[in-house]
Amino acid sequence: MNAPLAEAKALYRYLLRLGDLSLVLGQRLGEWVGHSPALEEDLGLANIALDLIGQARLLLTYAGEVEGRGRGEDELAFLREHGEYLNAIMVEQPNGDFGRTIVRQVLIDAFQLELYERMTASTDERLAAIAAKSVKEIRYHLRYSAGWLVRLGDGTDESHARVQSALESLWPYTVELFAEDELDLLMRSGASRRGCPRFALPGRHASANY
Repeated sequence: MNAPLAEAKALYRYLLRLGDLSLVLGQRLGEWVGHSPALEEDLGLANIALDLIGQARLLLTYAGEVEGRGRGEDELAFLREHGEYLNAIMVEQPNGDFGRTIVRQVLIDAFQLELYERMTASTDERLAAIAAKSVKEIRYHLRYSAGWLVRLGDGTDESHARVQSALESLWPYTVELFAEDELDLLMRSGASRRGCPRFALPGRHASANY
């Protein structure tokens, strides 16, 4: 495979990885619509879900253009086969109760904020622009989820126990966010020459304290 084709394939898969995470998490949060513990939280989770779907649309549209096979956001979102989605496994996990959803959201929000802030410096102007728009949304997401985590953690014995249990259950899935794979190494090494930061956070590894 020549260098331009290898570069395009790597960027395509990288965009899918980012887009799929937002897509699947947005769909999971959408399951709460009409079922949240209060109307305000119904709207809060729905707004976050809409932001995530919006991010996925931008990333998957770009991925389709890079792929060059005429596929758009809808085809990439809904018409791929099982095993072709590249999202982190954590976002596939069932919502569980409200506390578990909040714990999952805090972990992903914190990760995405760090990643997208770095991605605003990408030399790929299209990706940098998507990151700049997304960072504003993710900051709100983290304020919302972190605020609820504090409220639940400092609330009743039961609410504390539930979020503690959720954290212990979901924490092992964070390994995937920080462990490098071949695509991460390719993007970080400069083989793509687009300046994209790798999926796992720069300088972080699965064994690092976070």
